[in-house]
Amino acid sequence: MRTVANIIKSERIQLGRTTVKQALPTVRVEQVSPFLLLHHFGPFQVEPGEEAFDVAPHPHRGFEPVTFLYSGGLRHKDSRNNEGILKSGDVQWMTAGRGIIHSERASPEFLENGGTIEGIQLWINLPQAKKMVEPGYQDIKVEQIPQWTEDESRVKIRLVAGDYNGLKGPAQTFTPILALQIELNREGKTFVEIPESFNAMAYILRGEVTLNENFSYKSETLLHFRNDGGGFSLKSNEPSHILVLAGEPINEPLAQWGPYVMNTQTEILEAMRDYQMGKMGFYID
Repeated sequence: MRTVANIIKSERIQLGRTTVKQALPTVRVEQVSPFLLLHHFGPFQVEPGEEAFDVAPHPHRGFEPVTFLYSGGLRHKDSRNNEGILKSGDVQWMTAGRGIIHSERASPEFLENGGTIEGIQLWINLPQAKKMVEPGYQDIKVEQIPQWTEDESRVKIRLVAGDYNGLKGPAQTFTPILALQIELNREGKTFVEIPESFNAMAYILRGEVTLNENFSYKSETLLHFRNDGGGFSLKSNEPSHILVLAGEPINEPLAQWGPYVMNTQTEILEAMRDYQMGKMGFYID
């Protein structure tokens, strides 16, 4: 069994008008390579016609911003003329690469009808050789994501990225990554296998789980594992939702400033200049 290196309770931070729970980075843990950032937004209850989740146009370079939408509706638009609507269960996997400008807002349908919105935004680093690739956009619908049940249907697992249980997730990645969405009913149990070379972490969105038949952990907690075993077991003490993320670490220098993730400070300055010069495209709403 893998043991826990760090137990991270997410902290609330303000992003514009939206409050999010930040589990990564922290003062103690700057990254769990290749994962750089994990924000949990919601659950927010929105009344019909009420203003909701709205992240204005902003640039990115050198990494992949990924959104797992658990409930609600989001509208994505970017400077590469990509536009898409995410609904409950959908995943948006965007490659910023050499540079892109995008916005994420509650979808018109969701704003009209109201409801609950909740999701995870994840930043995944790109290796140096791929940081300047052409930007890309994967609009992954819930119907495309393989899922199965275990433990007499008390466990439901969805495979977003990577190879697992003889299946392959729909997300195309630049480095080996495993992304599993796990839903446990009361007393549901599962063992999560992790490749030996992968870094791994598990974020508990809601509920309470017992890890490795030992300690229990509650919602809004990130468990960062040591690389000392073939996986870990989870057992729910109450209905729980967990996002498991694992990947081959990128052992390269890291330079980061705001929305840019590169290898040197010179490259960060170049990203800032290129954005100002319009080399990341132009966002038209």
